[in-house]
Amino acid sequence: MKQRATKLRDEIARLQDQLKQAETKEAERIGRLALKAGLGDIEIADSDLIKSFGELSARFRKATGAKAPASGAPESGTQTN
Repeated sequence: MKQRATKLRDEIARLQDQLKQAETKEAERIGRLALKAGLGDIEIADSDLIKSFGELSARFRKATGAKAPASGAPESGTQTN
C-alpha cells in the first residue's frame, strides 16, 4: 500500500508540473497577443483588465458554443486575484 501511495504522489507531482508548464505557455501566448494588440501601452488597473478579459472570454464562448473552464476562472471577470 505504501508503494502505491508513493507512486500516486509522484504522479500527482508530475501532473502538477505539466499543468504549471501548460499554464505558463498559455500565459506567454496571451501576453504576446495582448502586446500585439497594444495593451502594453495602456495604463489600466489590473481589476479593470481582468473584468474586460472576462467579458471578452464570455463573448467568444457564446459565439463558439464553448463551455466555461472547470478551473473556476471568472466568467464575467468579477474575480480579482
